[in-house]
Amino acid sequence: MEIWIGRDGERHGPYKEDDVRQWLRSGQVSPKDLAWYEGLADWQPLSVLFPDEVVHAPAPANPYAAPTAPLLPQVTAVVLEDHAGFWKRVAAYILDAIILYIPQLIIQKVFGVDVAQAALQQAAIDAAGNMQLVIAAQERFYAAMWPAILLSFVIGWLYFAVCESSAWQGTLGKLALGIRVTDMQGKRISFPRALGRYAAKLLSFIILGVGFLMVAWTQRKQGLHDIIAGTLVLNGRASEFKPNQASSDNHSFSA
Repeated sequence: MEIWIGRDGERHGPYKEDDVRQWLRSGQVSPKDLAWYEGLADWQPLSVLFPDEVVHAPAPANPYAAPTAPLLPQVTAVVLEDHAGFWKRVAAYILDAIILYIPQLIIQKVFGVDVAQAALQQAAIDAAGNMQLVIAAQERFYAAMWPAILLSFVIGWLYFAVCESSAWQGTLGKLALGIRVTDMQGKRISFPRALGRYAAKLLSFIILGVGFLMVAWTQRKQGLHDIIAGTLVLNGRASEFKPNQASSDNHSFSA
């Protein structure tokens, strides 16, 4: 059974029942905290839902305030509904495209794409109807172009996957715009999922970009790749949703 906890006007969770019981026994949540689970008609204090755990809970030093641990903001329902908008995501992508343009230029230089392109243009001018010279120049151009395109694609794929599965939870463009990629519970995604999320973008290209435009009208502002990978793009940088070290040492909430 999954339990939602209400505190300070926000809904947190869901949490596993065993975890909530443990937090009650250790005093990390208050018996007065309201809670709800599927099938319950209304919110009830934890002391009503789990009276057997309250009996064994340690008595608070202050009888008027039971010790409670802060609930992590990553899992609040309010935060999970703060989806990044379409144009904000477009702006982040443009920034990432500019960032990736630099290594793409270097790769083209290394593979001699610019030289092959210049030779192709010169051959078209000097050929004077000799198509064999033009075809030979085209072959040299494509021989240099395809490896460069493939390597640029791999670098772009790794750039998005590594950044979005890192502690940043977003690319440099997303960081600049203050947005992040999460799973459906607001948590950091794994590297394999990030790889799959980028691969799913290819489907949007195949269907003429409709998968990207879906961000504008879907309820949770998900593109086709988000739906396939089970991800959300939320407002706020990942660093804003990490508890401080002291809280991490003293409390151990997990969604």
